[in-house]
Amino acid sequence: MQSEEDNLLKNRFAELARRASQQNRYLFTGFLGLGEQALFYQAASQFSPSSYTLYGGEDFCERRMARFGNPLEIGYEEPFPISCLCIRQTAPKFAEALTHRDYLGALVHLGVERSVLGDILPAGHSAYIYCQDGMASFICENLSRVKHTAVEVRPVQKAPADALPCLKEQVLAAASERLDVLLCAVWNLSRSQSAEAVKSSRVFVNGRLCENSSMQPKAGDIVTLRGYGRFVYDGVVSETKKGRFKVSVKRYQ
Repeated sequence: MQSEEDNLLKNRFAELARRASQQNRYLFTGFLGLGEQALFYQAASQFSPSSYTLYGGEDFCERRMARFGNPLEIGYEEPFPISCLCIRQTAPKFAEALTHRDYLGALVHLGVERSVLGDILPAGHSAYIYCQDGMASFICENLSRVKHTAVEVRPVQKAPADALPCLKEQVLAAASERLDVLLCAVWNLSRSQSAEAVKSSRVFVNGRLCENSSMQPKAGDIVTLRGYGRFVYDGVVSETKKGRFKVSVKRYQ
């Protein structure tokens, strides 16, 4: 059973879709986490006639904004209002190792709301963060320290290749292509652990909450298990005479 807060958020999405259609202009949500994206998709039947797109700054981004409207409906294109910032340690030789949580904590300490922040990509002595355009200047001017480490912030066009998530290809044995079986194979879970993960609303396929253990992901689908990570399913490589499969996945590192 969903909470009143969940229902209010779904109604907010529907209201944005209605206004975008009536006013014939693009409207955007803030950055949505996986749980919020699940609620978004649940409310999608109320969005017609407005269409929507989700994007986080790069195709791999997990936190994404929703944009209501498209060029065919509105008559022009409008990009997502997303900036990419580089947070660089000013004295890396003496700096401590900083984590995703450290960067996020420093931003929240400044009063920056989570909804204006997208993915954060730590990369050595720097980090790259996607944020709403309207917050980029504030962050550049006010973020000068993460924990005990001095930093400087500047806008960049995009995160460099060495900051992007790495994909490690693996070929695994699996009894079938069922979602619960793939979860077991990728993260070495028992069938009961896999079933519980699905039952407890921790599994997402392409950003959509999946509550069906027996569904079969298609090649190219991105499967996320909260607390473990995510992988791209590439499909069956081979099948044995006894009906078992070798499947290919690419795990985000």
